[in-house]
Amino acid sequence: MMTLLGARARSTSTRGARMMPQLLLALALAGCGGGGGGGGSPSTATGAAATTPAAPVTVAPTPTPTPSPAATTPAAGTGSVAPGSLPVAGDYPSIPSNFDVNAQLVAAWGTGAIAASGKPDVVGAFRFICTPSHEAKDDPIVFPGQPGRSHLHQFFGNTLADGNSTYRSLRTSGESTCNNALNRSAYWMPAMLNGKGGVVRPDYVSIYYKRLPADDPRCTTIGKACVDLPRGLRFVFGYDMINGTPPTGAGYYNCQGPTAESGHYADLIAAGTHCGVGNQLGAVINAPNCWDGKNLDSADHRSHVAYTSYGMDGQERCPADHPYIIPTFTMGAWYTVDADLNRSGKWDGGTSGWHLASDEMAGMPTMRPGSTFHADWFGAWDDEVMRMWTDNCINKLLNCSGGDLGNGKQLRMFDAFAWTSTPHVVPLPK
Repeated sequence: MMTLLGARARSTSTRGARMMPQLLLALALAGCGGGGGGGGSPSTATGAAATTPAAPVTVAPTPTPTPSPAATTPAAGTGSVAPGSLPVAGDYPSIPSNFDVNAQLVAAWGTGAIAASGKPDVVGAFRFICTPSHEAKDDPIVFPGQPGRSHLHQFFGNTLADGNSTYRSLRTSGESTCNNALNRSAYWMPAMLNGKGGVVRPDYVSIYYKRLPADDPRCTTIGKACVDLPRGLRFVFGYDMINGTPPTGAGYYNCQGPTAESGHYADLIAAGTHCGVGNQLGAVINAPNCWDGKNLDSADHRSHVAYTSYGMDGQERCPADHPYIIPTFTMGAWYTVDADLNRSGKWDGGTSGWHLASDEMAGMPTMRPGSTFHADWFGAWDDEVMRMWTDNCINKLLNCSGGDLGNGKQLRMFDAFAWTSTPHVVPLPK
């Protein structure tokens, strides 16, 4: 289990003090849980699975590289992306934020204190909290340029993410519900429906990035090198809606609250019996931690990334064709339980009660509620800020939470932040 709380209790700012108890709980839940290979989730060495919440360090295709002679250089792109083609590393130039970066940074925890060491953990950690942004039948990865074609998604992060989003549009437009617009990345997952024409919105979403420091010797035994997230990377993980291949990311459901029974539950029916009204139900999943070093996307939006696994010799490794270890993240979306969650433990084959929008698709059989859990990520971090949290939190093996960048600075939280979603349920979009 990872040590996640560190020195966060030393906050002295008024806002930090107000947020601290719930932030600590969210991040504690982000750190406890099983790892494991087998194509499911990042293992302990690269960041244990969690129950909630640029440029390569070696020579790699991201902004402002810091070379290391020990690493092999991932392939570089041509500098342009032809219409309809799949992007590769180097295709995207750096796009600086079009606002004052410093105005979105504050002294860490009100004091400028440096985050504590993450030891004895072996990974550096960077965490923050997001809130829901909007719902739309869009998927700019699977159906780019085709708004309205997908099942309904819950978006968080970039507030203008839609079916037409590109790396450039994400970097140059939109606010963010993940602290502020220094993280204009788009995150999305199937919307949670209540079976009565409403969308249940998560109260908050915890994001927990982790990776071995770049100078850890295990970077060259697990793979070729530990590198930063390449500019413009995107992927889908979890249940495979297209090919029906085994789910990735070791997704599960959990419960927290005064009468909750926490655990790793396979779907909403299993979780419901342990999660009474007024508690919070969490949908938790782990992003890939290995990359092929070249492609920013692939035809199935999955094949360019992968997960570590353990071989017959008991050693953890990235696949040979995905040798670069990237920061993975654990995402946990937490919902206040109401009377519409099926808590009987039984399912009659229908979709009354809570279910994911992807559980019931036209032309497809109705799936057990929650069993089609998956998520998408389209990276659009400010290069300078991603460099900060990678250099400090990850490579110095620090224990950073709440948007703490590990250098005495912290991402300012947007003013409208709240720990509960209001309204809790919104109508299905027309």
